[in-house]
Amino acid sequence: MSPTKTSPLRRHLPEYATEITLILISLGLLIFATLTGEMLEGETISFDRYVLLLFRNPTDLADPLGPQSLEILVRDATALGGVLVLSLMCIFVCIYLWLRRQRKLAVFLAISVALGMALNTVLKWMIVRPRPDIVPHATDAALSSFPSGHAMMSTVVYLTLGALLSLSTSDRRIKFYILFWSVFLPLMVGISRLYLGVHWPTDIIAGWIAGATWSLLCLAFYHHFINDNHSQT
Repeated sequence: MSPTKTSPLRRHLPEYATEITLILISLGLLIFATLTGEMLEGETISFDRYVLLLFRNPTDLADPLGPQSLEILVRDATALGGVLVLSLMCIFVCIYLWLRRQRKLAVFLAISVALGMALNTVLKWMIVRPRPDIVPHATDAALSSFPSGHAMMSTVVYLTLGALLSLSTSDRRIKFYILFWSVFLPLMVGISRLYLGVHWPTDIIAGWIAGATWSLLCLAFYHHFINDNHSQT
């Protein structure tokens, strides 16, 4: 009988990783549900207004803080969470994985991102929160406000890609470096949406939470039901 091979994903997972992942997913769902309920009841409006106004000139709410060059840079940053950039990035990675004959991983990535986008759209349609109206918008925005699509989908894409990329090394310094950028990019995208005035802070927080929870859920599903099923010979 041939020996059992351990999957690459399992080799890089610490002990009790499954339990920790389930706890994090459960916490994410609980926090998202609680935040949504508080928002719908109007309990977050004072916080939302206070934080959003921090990014504006108090004497002219149409003027974001800082020079015009900063506003241009922020618009560039917010594009990193846009549908076009994230879609092109995922297409590039999926084709690369397909050419490397890692076809199950390519299909998993494509489906998880596509379903994440669909989930964000459904949540927006269900909740239908208006965009902020206390400051002028410094860029165009479509659909409703909660949760932020830029925050959620940048978190889904960058965290998922970061998690998969980190499997290519056992060096903890490199893993930390990858983790840093996987977290930093969604944070930057979310803050850019606040600066541009197109989202309430709780929209961004909810997007981050929903994106991280979805990414963890997809990675756990891949680990337990796809990767491990094909790791034995």
